[in-house]
Amino acid sequence: MSTLFDLSGRTAVVTGARRGIGLAMAEALAVAGADVVGVSAQLEATGSEVEQRVRAAGRRFTALRADLADRVAVRRLVGDLHDLGPIDILVNNGGTIARAPAAEHPDEMWDHVIEVNLTSQFVLSREIGREMVARGRGKIIFTASLLSFQGGITVPGYAASKSGIAGLTKALANEWAGHGVNVNAIAPGYIATDNTRALREDPERDRAILTRIPAGRWGNADDLAGATVFLAAPASDYVNGVVLPVDGGWLGR
Repeated sequence: MSTLFDLSGRTAVVTGARRGIGLAMAEALAVAGADVVGVSAQLEATGSEVEQRVRAAGRRFTALRADLADRVAVRRLVGDLHDLGPIDILVNNGGTIARAPAAEHPDEMWDHVIEVNLTSQFVLSREIGREMVARGRGKIIFTASLLSFQGGITVPGYAASKSGIAGLTKALANEWAGHGVNVNAIAPGYIATDNTRALREDPERDRAILTRIPAGRWGNADDLAGATVFLAAPASDYVNGVVLPVDGGWLGR
């Protein structure tokens, strides 16, 4: 039974690994036995918190910098990942959010969010997924959102990008499941990270959100650890195209 969640000998790439959900995901994968390649635009070359946590779990860590809003940088990242050897697990977690009412939402804001949250994710998945398909095995995990199911307020670009991630998850799963590559997504609920700081600091929005969450609390990044390991491990070998909510019951309300 223990081998179902054993990631020993696997190499996992986690984008957006410097903090928040990505940091927790990277640590969870390392605790389960995987070596980790952390990717972030501002990731320190050495001594980062994610490096410390991965090494504390007894696993190897490699730091790579890449701005997911820059298509050239993403392609350079693909080359760097190829140089590291086979990638067993790709966690497409890096993302951004921009808040402005739809009627005042500028093109630049829309373009930036779509590039980071959707286009870069497809490019990475296509390039790494091609190699996984050739080898006949691999795991790709996207970070979706509650707004993969709902529309949100004043975040049209973010909602569109996360709805796109849900569709991309299913599209890639349809093509690659028969080649031994599992493509799935995790949809975090309201998690206490930098992305949700504005909501938590607004007493009215904070109260409204907490009132609706059956679990009665904001989530924390570590709440995503179990789902991440499950979707990266042999335990999920027959799970394909799923967008798994980890939301304290929000969507069931």
